[in-house]
Amino acid sequence: MNSEKDAGKLFYRLDEVSRIAELEPKVIERWEKDFPFLHAGQMGSGQKIFRQKDLDIILRLKELLVKEGLTLAGAKRKIQAEFEGRSAEPLHPDRLKKALVEVRAELQDIAATLEKKSKKL
Repeated sequence: MNSEKDAGKLFYRLDEVSRIAELEPKVIERWEKDFPFLHAGQMGSGQKIFRQKDLDIILRLKELLVKEGLTLAGAKRKIQAEFEGRSAEPLHPDRLKKALVEVRAELQDIAATLEKKSKKL
């Protein structure tokens, strides 16, 4: 479905989303109207662009509607529950603690440097 070439992109054009999701562009545009949490942007040329989150939602919608046979209303409720308020990548508490320790050490270094400079003045 999603090729390695597409992995890690920030934005996708409508034709790319259509190809990846194997859906007609008009279906994606219809879903955009039916599901307000899909947020296509627009380039200066007027071409629609989608974020990775939008692509993920479109792929999940296709799965819910086509494979699981949910109604539009059922798919909307499920998508909102799954995607609302979800952060990009949850951090493990140990990683978060390590990052905070590193930031604290850097701030202490900066404070020490500033203190040395102020004593010289």
